Amino acid sequence: MSLLITHIGELVTNDPREVDDDLLGVRTDAAVVVDDGTIAWVGEAAAAPAADERFDAEGRAVIPGFVDSHSHLVFAGDRSLEFQARMAGEPYAAGGIRTTVAATRAATDDELRATVARHVAEMRRQGTTTVEIKSGYGLTVDDEARSLRIARELTDETTFLGAHVVPAEYADDPAGYVDLVTGPMLDAAAPYARWIDVFCERGAFDADQARTILRAGMAQGLRGRLHANQLGEGPGAQLAAELGLAAVDHCTYLTDHDVHALRDAGTVATLLPGVEFSTKQPYPSGRRLVDAGVTVALASDCNPGSSFTSSLPFCIAVAVREMGMTPAEALWAATAGGARALGRTDIGVLVPGARADLVVLDAPTHVHLAYRPGVPLVSRAWYS
Repeated sequence: MSLLITHIGELVTNDPREVDDDLLGVRTDAAVVVDDGTIAWVGEAAAAPAADERFDAEGRAVIPGFVDSHSHLVFAGDRSLEFQARMAGEPYAAGGIRTTVAATRAATDDELRATVARHVAEMRRQGTTTVEIKSGYGLTVDDEARSLRIARELTDETTFLGAHVVPAEYADDPAGYVDLVTGPMLDAAAPYARWIDVFCERGAFDADQARTILRAGMAQGLRGRLHANQLGEGPGAQLAAELGLAAVDHCTYLTDHDVHALRDAGTVATLLPGVEFSTKQPYPSGRRLVDAGVTVALASDCNPGSSFTSSLPFCIAVAVREMGMTPAEALWAATAGGARALGRTDIGVLVPGARADLVVLDAPTHVHLAYRPGVPLVSRAWYS
């Protein structure tokens, strides 16, 4: 069954080759034909071929579906009191993760499944058509495997994050926990994961531990990514470049050497505006990274502690207001940038052959995503 979406006032293709090297590849008075979940044709509305069904966009903007390349949706419990305390002046620390670990271990599969489904549905309503989901709140062999098994029911982009923090029962034996993560836990988790991730930060895992864990995962066929440089300058960005990881996420504190290393390695810097909003940390400079030639992605980091938002439109608005990015750069980062962070070429773009993941905005232009923050602008979304 084919579908013609026509009378598109502004079509964001994210293909600069099509439209005078414009970053977003914007077409006006455009149309798209979708056939069997794939983009079959893109061009001027007047030249559109016939299709089985027709949708009139009535001059509204159409964009690729958002690609959220960093989220933690398999969890139980609530940390609103922790947020309240931060807003009252208490500093952020990663130790709250252990609170969620205890609640997640105690939850049933059905309870976890319902939480994931609820938040994925919430993301869909806000235009996210691809979402990556991490484990990391189980931290036992069985709990990490079940977290990934549940996440895999809703996305193919699943990430093993057994190396989130060292759980309380291994507080006196972090080396033993690394052995567990790289041995039985990895064996149990790998069948349900595409990626492996490590929180390389003070209070979590150092560079040597992270390197060991990542190499073990990659030896089992998982691709590597990293949480790093969130709480201060550290070795994570350099490690990501050294290992050729697809992405390094947070990147709040980067030296010039870090920036150049990421650029030269082709590693995506994933910025997570919801974290700085929720923790009152300084925002990273998207402008600095873009100007240096680093590929930037924007993601929600949706989790119950440091960034409990599922809204990429919100993240776009914050990136424009606080991180120095233009509306076009922020939208690209939340679509094509997220796709690159996931090593994908079939999403984040609206070109023939790509997946038919697209969003109609109740607005004439993508600029309204930053211009009208907090307004629900997603009128309709298709995803394959």
